[in-house]
Amino acid sequence: MNEFFKRLMVRAGSLWAKFSTVQRAVFAGLILVVLVGVVALFRVSSSPLLISVIDAPIRDENALDRIVLRMNQEGVRVTVSPTGMVQVPDETTARRMRAILVREDLIPSGVDPWQIFDKDRWTITDFERNVNFQRAQTRMITDHIKAIEEVDNANVIVVWPKDRLFASEQNPVSVSVSIMPKPGSDLNRKKVEGIQKLLKFAIEGLRDENIVITDHSGLQINDFEGMADFDRLTRIEKESKIILDQEKKYRSLVLGALQHTFTSDRVRDLNIKIDMDMSKKMVETKENFPFTRRPRTPGLPYDDSEIFDSILVSETVSETKWEGTGYNPEGPSGVEGQTPPAFKDMSNLYGRMTQTTRVHNEEINQQITQEERSPQIGRITVSVNIDGKWKIKFDDKKKPVILPDGTLEREYTPVPQDDLRRAQLWIQDAIGYNSARGDSVTVQNIPFDRTLEFKAEDETFFKKKQIQTTIIVFLSGLTFLLAGFIVFRMISREMERRRRLAEEERARREQMLRESAMAEAENEGMDVSISLEERTRMELMENAINLAKEHPEDAAQLIRTWLLEE
Repeated sequence: MNEFFKRLMVRAGSLWAKFSTVQRAVFAGLILVVLVGVVALFRVSSSPLLISVIDAPIRDENALDRIVLRMNQEGVRVTVSPTGMVQVPDETTARRMRAILVREDLIPSGVDPWQIFDKDRWTITDFERNVNFQRAQTRMITDHIKAIEEVDNANVIVVWPKDRLFASEQNPVSVSVSIMPKPGSDLNRKKVEGIQKLLKFAIEGLRDENIVITDHSGLQINDFEGMADFDRLTRIEKESKIILDQEKKYRSLVLGALQHTFTSDRVRDLNIKIDMDMSKKMVETKENFPFTRRPRTPGLPYDDSEIFDSILVSETVSETKWEGTGYNPEGPSGVEGQTPPAFKDMSNLYGRMTQTTRVHNEEINQQITQEERSPQIGRITVSVNIDGKWKIKFDDKKKPVILPDGTLEREYTPVPQDDLRRAQLWIQDAIGYNSARGDSVTVQNIPFDRTLEFKAEDETFFKKKQIQTTIIVFLSGLTFLLAGFIVFRMISREMERRRRLAEEERARREQMLRESAMAEAENEGMDVSISLEERTRMELMENAINLAKEHPEDAAQLIRTWLLEE
């Protein structure tokens, strides 16, 4: 085998050496084309196959758009073929989408729902064919139920009874379904009805009473007749919520406006009760109005239009006139006459009758309007209380009047009747008042119980007054203390000034004594010895005197500084 490959390679190399450049390029191009074809074939064969959701083309564009939009909401990539087939990437997604489309009635009316479960099985006998078909159908129904997002597992049992000769003896088809929901899922009534509808579409002749759907605990969840009372309570709860929301809307609107007008302290709450008729009613309105043959010409100061109450369509006139026949002889007595019976009955009669009948068929302009009303507001009742104004009474000195019990005296001013009437009219317009349906609006002026509020105000007032008194006493004491300090300071400075003057007077006297003693000693020619301190003092005094004589302004400034320092 190896020798064969070696000889083959040698021969291919020799042939390649004999090729020209053009032949080599053509051969390389052929190899490249073959490789590209093989790669394209593998890519096409490996691309995922699309699965049809409904095994029938959908011709209705509106139904096709609704189906595609619903599947897009589930986040599924949808492909619509040119023939109208809706396709998805895998079988699991197809089963889940079929369950949703059947549950929400999105299967077009022209499409047979049986085609959703249509699968061909080749068998040998009719019995085996039927058994295999029933097994495949049961398995496919189970797969569809499992494809629902809230279902974790499901078990389906279908009982096909034997065919009977007479229809009255034929037993119905029955189905039992056991569902294991996912933890935390919401398998509500709408989804259970979707499963029940899917079973009816899948099994021919299946009725609601022959379908039993239970949960993992064995509780039947499709007993909708037994849930009639629960549905009634749910409906009553929803209706009560609608009425409550309507009452909140009106209360917020009216109470907010009144509080802006009379302040929130005087209008604290508003009671409103709305009776609503939740039953569905078909109301038919018939209106008759005249024909306008010629409309009014624009710009004319007068109305030149032609209006008719009705238009003559047909007319029937019937006229009857009878004058009588008079006496008609019949010949000899005892002989039968030749007068016909019709005229014989009218013979020998005298009378005159004239009858005229005129029938007019006229067309009138008529318009009939039909509308369904539900729900409809019935009677509305509103009651609100507006408090008056409270004011504290003051005496002639503009001070609050205090009662003997230690509380402030107040005066109450009620709301004027005109204001109450205007508020009532405003509320009537705000709620759409209609006397024909029995609406009622009551606006009263009843004083609120403000005992606790007045008590808090009195405590605040007296506390504030006590604080003011304390502040006044404190300021008065501080004033007296400052006055005493000022008097003490003035007395001490006066005493200091007098002491200084006394010292200066004593020093002046001693200086005079010393000067007189020195003068006497000089006169007597005695040698007087002066101490160093005395000499220094004398020199300083002489310098000060000379400085005061030469610079009197600087000496005066120095004296002022000494006085200020002292």
